Amino acid sequence: MTGIRCFVAVDLPGEMRDAIGRLQSQIATKGLRLVQPELVHVTIKFLGDVPETKVERVTDALSKVMIAPFPAHVASMGTFPGRGDIRVVWLGLEGNFEELFQLVESALSPVGFERESRGFSPHVTLGRVGRPGPETNRELHSKITALCDVDLGRFTVDRFYLKKSTLTRGGPIYEDLAGFAL
Repeated sequence: MTGIRCFVAVDLPGEMRDAIGRLQSQIATKGLRLVQPELVHVTIKFLGDVPETKVERVTDALSKVMIAPFPAHVASMGTFPGRGDIRVVWLGLEGNFEELFQLVESALSPVGFERESRGFSPHVTLGRVGRPGPETNRELHSKITALCDVDLGRFTVDRFYLKKSTLTRGGPIYEDLAGFAL
């Protein structure tokens, strides 16, 4: 079944995205596809293809998520997986993201979305490695080790979004379907 490819996310402030762009230039490595800074976000829950007839129910469910605005801190860098070939380079976030995640999970479960089984790790993806290998791993490990204590600062999470993702040859295009104030 096809539908609208959707996810729930928190956006980062513009000045933080600028800092991410500068940071990405420091980790640029052959084989690492960097995410455009303007597309960087914190994915709370990936929904996949949602039938158009169900999007309104998803929006209604998310509008009932109640949580106070909270401070967030972008304060670490790492990789997925933690060992072996690097597939993803990320920035870690501190803040009340776990509670937001649990509330989103609870709101969407009655609408037919399964709960995540692998837990939640608040992060923004900086880049993905298409074909991992020893040379790329060594270079990335070296750069990330030097930057692992990076601190891009703090911001207040005061809203989250239901986003549409359209995949193109030039990369994804994101569109806000709905915004939800905290």
